[in-house]
Amino acid sequence: MTTQDFATYLAGLPRVLAGAAALFRDADGRVLLVEPNYREGWALPGGTVESDDGETPRQGARRETAEEIGLDVELGRLLAVDWVQWPGRPPLVAYLYDGGVLDEDRLKSIRLQEEELLSWRLVPREDLTDYLPGALGRRVLAALEVLADGAGTAELEDGHRVG
Repeated sequence: MTTQDFATYLAGLPRVLAGAAALFRDADGRVLLVEPNYREGWALPGGTVESDDGETPRQGARRETAEEIGLDVELGRLLAVDWVQWPGRPPLVAYLYDGGVLDEDRLKSIRLQEEELLSWRLVPREDLTDYLPGALGRRVLAALEVLADGAGTAELEDGHRVG
């Protein structure tokens, strides 16, 4: 196979997007959410993995967290991987890492990226699906279960456990 043949082969492969985020909590177990200005609703600090530039999901989650909320922290273990299907769009593989528990000083040091975010807040577990409907809300709840019971990484499809 020539280099050109291989390039043509690669160009014809299915496209999959990759996203990565961090799950931060406070001492009371509330989850840190951010409010984007470019779409409705709330999200976790995170975003698209720049895989064309050689970025890994873990690196992407750390970079996005530093950019969005001004916290550059070493992320903990992988809590969940979610295969998310959207009509009319390529599927997304979403990686969710443990950002740890933020103390008062860390919370006070949060600086929002004003180009993308309007605000942030801490949300109790029981209210999460009010802020994060659908697959994202289910993904966060699955990650919190992993943290609570010490289980391995949750494998998800559209936020539902599989396997």
